Amino acid sequence: MFSIALFEPEIPPNTGNIIRLCANTDSRLHLIKPYGFDLSSKNLRRAGLDYIDLSNVVEHDSISDCFTTLYKTRFFAVTTKASSLYTNFSYQKNDSFIFGPETRGLPHEILNSDEILRCEKIFFIQLTHNPFKSYSVNRGRTIL
Repeated sequence: MFSIALFEPEIPPNTGNIIRLCANTDSRLHLIKPYGFDLSSKNLRRAGLDYIDLSNVVEHDSISDCFTTLYKTRFFAVTTKASSLYTNFSYQKNDSFIFGPETRGLPHEILNSDEILRCEKIFFIQLTHNPFKSYSVNRGRTIL
């Protein structure tokens, strides 16, 4: 089972779509506070199609709490600031992927934290016609 961690997610429909993706792929979703919305948001429920009851969602008060929970897994920080493409890795059962907020990505202090420095860092998925523009975070999570 993969784990997907969303650090301070901001957009309810995106989080709802990821809840649905996790429910359908038997992946665990870790939500790291604070959120840019209320978990009971109508938009979140609509996008998640009520899959939240069928998914394995774990809430964390901080990124440190999330790292403590997932300390036995391999972490991949998904960021445009990495030096390797996502296709350069062989993924294993129980790998964890951490994504930053949709509008700003993982902050510098997290990318340089002790926990992340022990992780693999991977490039975000790039569009073929424009190497400087990334897919939306939501589409990238689905492709990964």
